[in-house]
Amino acid sequence: MDLCKPIENKFKEVMEGFFSKQETSSKTRPGGRMYSCHGCGLYKTCKSPFMKPYGNFKKKILNLGEAPGEIEDNTGKPWQGKAGRLLQRTYKELGIDLFEDCVNINTVSCRPTDKEGRNRTPSNLEVENCRKRVLRTIEEYKPRVIILLGNPALFSLIGHRWKRDLGGISKWRGWTIPDQDFMSWVCPTFHPSYVERVLEIDDESVEYIIWKRDLKTAFERANVSIRKYVEPEVEIIEDLSILGRITAHQVAFDYETTGLKPHMKGHRIVCASVADSENHAYSFMMPKSKKEKQPFIDLLRNPNIRKIAQNMKYEDTWTNVRLGTEVVNWGWDTMLATHIMDNRPGITSLKFQVFVQFGISDYESEVAPYLSAGDNKDGNSLNNIFNLLTKPKGAYYLLKYCGLDSIYELRLANLQNSDILPF
Repeated sequence: MDLCKPIENKFKEVMEGFFSKQETSSKTRPGGRMYSCHGCGLYKTCKSPFMKPYGNFKKKILNLGEAPGEIEDNTGKPWQGKAGRLLQRTYKELGIDLFEDCVNINTVSCRPTDKEGRNRTPSNLEVENCRKRVLRTIEEYKPRVIILLGNPALFSLIGHRWKRDLGGISKWRGWTIPDQDFMSWVCPTFHPSYVERVLEIDDESVEYIIWKRDLKTAFERANVSIRKYVEPEVEIIEDLSILGRITAHQVAFDYETTGLKPHMKGHRIVCASVADSENHAYSFMMPKSKKEKQPFIDLLRNPNIRKIAQNMKYEDTWTNVRLGTEVVNWGWDTMLATHIMDNRPGITSLKFQVFVQFGISDYESEVAPYLSAGDNKDGNSLNNIFNLLTKPKGAYYLLKYCGLDSIYELRLANLQNSDILPF
């Protein structure tokens, strides 16, 4: 059986049955598991259990901190200790009143303590048990800006939606994410307790300067509307001659292949996509015959159309080895541009950039497990993509995912061009 032959009925049945993750997931039960205060138990040992949101919220800013400390637990009011006083003072310097202009909550609403009764960082499980309260508060207040202060806040709001390596706050700080789930600017940065400890050692610390700059940038977003992105159209085609009608001056294209390297026997380009606008892409299974592939090859060789890819050496190598042709008029590599603009580790993947730049947290759940070779680290190994094609709707999910990759590459390239170079 040829798993890459044209799919019958043009995917009509699977397209009618497809629902997005956002349509089927529950905000109060992420991942389908029930979490509760009883599963956490912090309320049993604190003086001010279930601390409520605090602040008059005049400028629609929500601060998500870590946890109430001893002073906060005694007073029933957030941000009263040394870290809180630093936060109040820094906000005031930036023209924001912490309690008048903001509403303040923590990842857990009850104080966590160690065996000696001292403050401690909440565990991930405790944060998960309290996440539904955080999400419910965001739903109620509808903030324009959400400031994530430290690692627990990052895990609380992003950890359940980011299926890859979350990393720490240093990876995420400074981004102003136009979150499409909450329609709020999500702005991660350091927790004030960390900055306060650094300032005790160096009162002119780089961390304090960076932190203050992050906060200033976040506050500026309070008056900036978030763009609501329309659902992109991935047009699944069988006849590639339609690619000859593309009139755009630039396209982004993407491959889904059997592995990382094309040279070993058995490897092939399974499918490809071409985005001719920020909201539209053609996606198709790669035909076997050269005649059927020719319209795509002609497009790649067209000198009047600028080509864009994420890590272009990958698409370039696969094109040379498996299609036997060169790509003419390479114009932009979104991965390389990302590295030039910000050289922090762990941020150059397309999925990360799509989230921090466009606020789209997940579009690969159905496909990602099949695009790796599992525990086999050999770059020549075959992945599990053919297993995906045997699953119900597997081919549709693969083509949809491939098309979205191209669309988001084109969006990202346009954004990067505006920041680095004019056309």
